[in-house]
Amino acid sequence: MMRTRMRTRFTSFVLACALLSAVGFAQAEHHGSSEKLGTVNFKTSCDSATQPQFNRAVALMHSFQFASAIEAFHAILESDPACSMAYWGIALSDWGNPFATGLKSQTQLDAGLKTVEQGRRLPAKTERERAYLEAVAHLYTDSATTDQRSRKLAYESAMAAVSAAYPEDTEAAIFYALAVSAAADPADKTYARQLKAGAILDRLYVQYPDHPGLAHYIIHTYDVPPLAARAAGAAQHYSEIAPSTPHALHMPSHTFTRVGDWQASIDANVASVAAARSAGQPADELHASDYLEYAYLQTAQDNASKGVVESADQIFSRFDPKMLIGGAGGATAAYFARAAIPARYDLERRDWASAVKLQPLASPFPYTEAMTYFARGLGAAHLKAGVGARAAIDSLAQCRDRLNTMKEGFWANQVEIQRLEVVAWLASSQGQTEDALAGMRRAAEMEDATEKSVVTPGPLAPARELLAELLLESKRPAEALLEFEATLKREPNRFWSLYGAAEAAKGIGDQERAKKYFNELVRVAERADRPGRRELIEARGSLSGQD
Repeated sequence: MMRTRMRTRFTSFVLACALLSAVGFAQAEHHGSSEKLGTVNFKTSCDSATQPQFNRAVALMHSFQFASAIEAFHAILESDPACSMAYWGIALSDWGNPFATGLKSQTQLDAGLKTVEQGRRLPAKTERERAYLEAVAHLYTDSATTDQRSRKLAYESAMAAVSAAYPEDTEAAIFYALAVSAAADPADKTYARQLKAGAILDRLYVQYPDHPGLAHYIIHTYDVPPLAARAAGAAQHYSEIAPSTPHALHMPSHTFTRVGDWQASIDANVASVAAARSAGQPADELHASDYLEYAYLQTAQDNASKGVVESADQIFSRFDPKMLIGGAGGATAAYFARAAIPARYDLERRDWASAVKLQPLASPFPYTEAMTYFARGLGAAHLKAGVGARAAIDSLAQCRDRLNTMKEGFWANQVEIQRLEVVAWLASSQGQTEDALAGMRRAAEMEDATEKSVVTPGPLAPARELLAELLLESKRPAEALLEFEATLKREPNRFWSLYGAAEAAKGIGDQERAKKYFNELVRVAERADRPGRRELIEARGSLSGQD
């Protein structure tokens, strides 16, 4: 029922926005007659005439419209050159998406430090404003000798001090909570940081329900399987708070994906893709397209998903990798989606012959190239093409080693999981069943031990789902059923886990459980192409008594 209400409310809102746009009307709160960014009230000592501009700039920053925010802060400096807080805003925007996994480029770090130094050259008007500037300085200071995580933690501590010193400052509390959440360790399964940040954000959200940062950061903070339901209210509301930003239209789909509400995710990302295109943000357009592709494939809307694949090249051609700061999505998001979308299309449709033909796109981010090698390797293993599978395994090892050299430990670990999966499926294709299962269990344990990056709606193929499929092929349906069900707890309403669970239940003679999963599959794929995938035809036939 919760997912149905979320979908109904969001779909109604998308339709309402379309109608408002058609008649040239939308609610305005900050700048111009057609801009709606939410409600922000950030007090500063800058010229009072610039206060509305400052609120607008911070609202843009809260919705990760970083380039627009920087432009707005510069406009404030033209009106009030003594506004040191504008330099704080530019410096924090220079950092980009705080949830992005990976190291910031040296060019980005140099730009941020330069901005901080410009702000420091102005006389401090208030201790509070100087504290804000000195807090953000921690992100950039001594970057050659202090690792990124240590600098993020130093920034968090500084914002904790600002919030404690000025308890009436709502913005300080919000930015502190954001720092706590953004520094969460993906391997910490207690979710201590998410719960700490969430407690601050939830309390303030009750008081300020139209604040864009609160809804936004609640969705991010609870973007893990056990906590996702806590973001339901924010996911329903964020796109209504700040519909003028592509990212606010996209972000609810993080929650929708976590709870398996695919149609709500489709609605969100169709709107976000269009808004990002209109705003000239191809990286955000690609990022939303990846989430859209994932949702289409879970619902077996393969014709629609093919359209996303075909558009990805065209969108990527408009992407400028030299642009360091834009919207929420940067170069990482663009390269990731460009590689993930065609790989998902082939793997989710079990088109192994097409998967082995995928060509990697050279990237500054080896983990994006690894996705193509993974798809090729898995395809080759299923086709019993040992040479192709081994070549993919070698390429994945090289990507992993490059990432370790770059000190990108999280991504090196993700690529190693993919390598183990291809090794396991190759072993299975060669009749080495026990070795294959042992390798897949190792991959599944590694995947369980960490959370995904925000750049992706989910892995190209969940490790436990692959383990379950190996078990099913090995005529061990009882064990397979346990693994399919474990996958569904982490990745609700996945097409292949629902189908696999039904097949495994049939294999142990549990017809009632098989019927349950076939019913769920048919429900999830109610908008699927007709006649559609063989598995859906089988499910419908089984439910009608024809199987």
